[in-house]
Amino acid sequence: METFEWIIGLLLGALVLGALARRLNVPYPTFLALGGAALAFLPAAPEWTLEPDLALALFVAPVLLDAAYDTSLRDLRDNWLPVTTLVVVAVAITTAAAAFVTHWLVPGIPWAAAIALGAIVAPPDAAAATAILRQVRIPHRLLKILEGESLLNDASALLIYRVAVGAVALQHVSFKSAAPSVLIALFGSLIAGYALARLTAQISGRVQDPPSAIIMQFGNTFLVWIIAEKLGLSGILTIVVYAITIAQTAPARTPARIRVPSYAVWDTVVFVLNVMAFVLIGMQLRPILANLPEGLRLHYFAVAGAVLLTVIVVRIVWVMSYNTGIRMHIARYGFHPRRPMMPPTAQSGLVVSWCGMRGIVTLAAAFALPEDFPYRDLILLTAFVVVLGTLLIQGLTLGPLVKWLKLDTADPVALEVGIARAAAYRAALVAIDDDMSEAAHLLRKEYQAVLRSVDGDGGSLAAGELPADPLRRRALAAARQAILSLREQDEIGDDAFHRLEEELDFAELNAGGGTA
Repeated sequence: METFEWIIGLLLGALVLGALARRLNVPYPTFLALGGAALAFLPAAPEWTLEPDLALALFVAPVLLDAAYDTSLRDLRDNWLPVTTLVVVAVAITTAAAAFVTHWLVPGIPWAAAIALGAIVAPPDAAAATAILRQVRIPHRLLKILEGESLLNDASALLIYRVAVGAVALQHVSFKSAAPSVLIALFGSLIAGYALARLTAQISGRVQDPPSAIIMQFGNTFLVWIIAEKLGLSGILTIVVYAITIAQTAPARTPARIRVPSYAVWDTVVFVLNVMAFVLIGMQLRPILANLPEGLRLHYFAVAGAVLLTVIVVRIVWVMSYNTGIRMHIARYGFHPRRPMMPPTAQSGLVVSWCGMRGIVTLAAAFALPEDFPYRDLILLTAFVVVLGTLLIQGLTLGPLVKWLKLDTADPVALEVGIARAAAYRAALVAIDDDMSEAAHLLRKEYQAVLRSVDGDGGSLAAGELPADPLRRRALAAARQAILSLREQDEIGDDAFHRLEEELDFAELNAGGGTA
């Protein structure tokens, strides 16, 4: 019961911290991690530690699937080069630099253990990046690049991590002996993610009850992760491929009565998981410190601080070097993208280089190390310092940096929305063209008004709004008040009231009532 009470208290406290973060216009994950660190030192605070396998499955799998489901394959293809360099080159360089600094400051640490530490702290975390980027307005192209990186860099870092941990266990692992297992994990994850998506799509399509469909979505997510881990594949890469594959087919076969509540449930669950993940990150400080010998604490903190500085500086150096090279190439050969997009600038490079927040994957990977792993206490402390340090230093300053740079935040999505809206409503007009009923006549007039608005002749509409929607909302408000009065006067019972309430709720959502 005490654990349950603490969980409820943490959720309510997180709501307060989230509201404070929004008021101060700073990312809420930073406040949550700080709150967890402060909570860890309260005398009555629970001593919760992360079970690594559970942490990755519970906190990472749903957040990754939610982010990957919304990922645009077209935008990934358009930005494949910067995404690939961040996922592969930036992770490799950061791993090597962090390993070198650690081995230089702690000569006794084996190189394999130092590389494992480097792989642990190398990848910016998907949960941290997604939670923070949703609160900071940045150009669309940068957002797509950073989202693509956050989806895939954990997979590349954890492949390096797996090889390094194996090298410690076996005393010696050569690249030649490790390469086959890495390739199997890589290509096996791609195949498994695609195959499992196709299989679950066939089963899920037969479930028409919304609660059952939503439960199946979460069950499938965790099942895919578990299968990938049991097969020795990358759970992260498998989930990403699974989600992207599902996203290509689900919209055509999922009815609105399942999709609308499903999106609402997923948004809520992902928020709750982010809350628990970042609070738990902060709460790990006390158990980490408790395991450190008194005489080594200062030295270990110095090493952790040096690694924190290394991962921040290395990302800046790499991203700005790549950015400079690309701008020089564009200056010489021109910029000819397949679709209109913002060209790389020095300002955009600074923003990408500063989006290096670490999170739950870093801590979970550190805790997953065997108890007898060399310098495990140092690695745990370093992982915590890097996570909390990047959330504080970069998370708190990202918003002000974006404002100071005054980036062009023109939204190309709005243009595409206009094109798609025109095509959609022209198709709708064609579909009812042969219907001469009064209802069809009214629909034609409304759809024609939408097309005039898209073409610039009928004034602008809010996103997702039809011309008559303001009138609909006013009429629905009066209708809602009428049934409330009938219930208060005992002229209708609650059963009838709730049935009409649901009907009016859907009508209000259709009239744009959920966009305010």
